[in-house]
Amino acid sequence: MKQKIQKIYDNSHQNYGAPKITVQLHKDGESISERTVGTYMHQMGIKAQWIKPYTRTTIDSDFSTKLKNILQQQFNPAEPNAVWVSDITYIVTVIGFVYLTSIMDLFSRKIIAWVLSTTLEAQHVVDCVNLVKQKRHVDKPLVFHNDRGSQYVSDAFKDATASFINSYSPKGYPWDNACIESFHALIKREWINRFAILDYQHAYRLVFEYIETFYNTVRLHSHCDYCSPDQYEEQYLEKLEESLKPVS
Repeated sequence: MKQKIQKIYDNSHQNYGAPKITVQLHKDGESISERTVGTYMHQMGIKAQWIKPYTRTTIDSDFSTKLKNILQQQFNPAEPNAVWVSDITYIVTVIGFVYLTSIMDLFSRKIIAWVLSTTLEAQHVVDCVNLVKQKRHVDKPLVFHNDRGSQYVSDAFKDATASFINSYSPKGYPWDNACIESFHALIKREWINRFAILDYQHAYRLVFEYIETFYNTVRLHSHCDYCSPDQYEEQYLEKLEESLKPVS
């Protein structure tokens, strides 16, 4: 059993704690309690990674009342492409900062687009928006929630999101962006902070590895009933297709 625990732990990039390892063991047909898994992990000297305090990168720059909070902490939409959220975080390299802009679909918590840049210019956020529009092919208005950072209130951003319903966190109250901020803390805790990152190319490779080969595709997420975001969306589409079949 300890060998199986070690394998699951290693496959998670040494990130999973007892709860997720127990879920994966149950999926593999094993009967074992979370408490027993925790005991074994303690004996083996392995444990989950823990979140460090989150540091905000964007700073509120528009305090007007024209920017409405449509989201209102409604974090569980019933379908994909109903609510997207976005934020920017910094990554430290040997030669300076790089900046990760991410867009998340709140339905599955999937990162549906991301851009890594060497500056905080609004154009990089616009590039991320254009990328996600190409990927998701959305033909209906959706809620796109952000904070009030200068990038998200710029004319270029508003033009790029003209077909969306833009939503903004209230002044000095960033909690409506908690899900995407939590993801940025997660990628640092589970992956980025383990490395002395040399430069932009090194950072890009690490971000790609985490998002595209682990977080979206493999990592168990409690919000997704302990499936990966990709699996959660696939299950939704399968159920939708089944519901649309004619009754025989």
